[in-house]
Amino acid sequence: MAAQLLFFYFSGMILISAGAAVASRNLIYSALALLITFIHVAGIYILLNAEFIAAVQIIVYAGAILVLYLFVLMLFNPEAERRYQHGQWPIGLFLSLVILGLMLFAMFRSEILGPAGHFTVMEARRIGHTQAIGLALLTDFVFPFEMASFILLVAMIGAIVLAGRGTARHRSLPLRRPSVMDAHAVLETGLDEKGEAV
Repeated sequence: MAAQLLFFYFSGMILISAGAAVASRNLIYSALALLITFIHVAGIYILLNAEFIAAVQIIVYAGAILVLYLFVLMLFNPEAERRYQHGQWPIGLFLSLVILGLMLFAMFRSEILGPAGHFTVMEARRIGHTQAIGLALLTDFVFPFEMASFILLVAMIGAIVLAGRGTARHRSLPLRRPSVMDAHAVLETGLDEKGEAV
């Protein structure tokens, strides 16, 4: 009974906070609502006896990924982003309905709703969840694991290259110091070099 009440609490908070993260006009409030979502998803994992995945959820998503989101959000212009977001909501609504339909189709056309597999329950109880995950990743799923690592490495190298190009372009721009003639021109005309009144 207590597990069911906790499940309804966690799932309700996930739905409310995820909706607030999407619907909020303030980007910082959206990030904080996303933090609440991540924490309650970790609670669902604890109810499923997946303590390792719950800890990774807190450390990686609620810690590192959300801090990265906050750093990126600090670089945005809120007014421009608000106009862009509200101009794109029909496309977002359409894509979300398509993805929801695909998820429901996959759920009812597969064995997800069936009984749990042998390895995920019996093996995890025998050797522990962390060891079971490590054994699965480094034996049966070692190729997808290494491919995910390679894709992340390529993304990291690409981000470094793009950041380096921006810095090199900024360094290549010539620096023009204001001269005495510029100051005289501003004093005589009352306009700066852009034609704006001083």
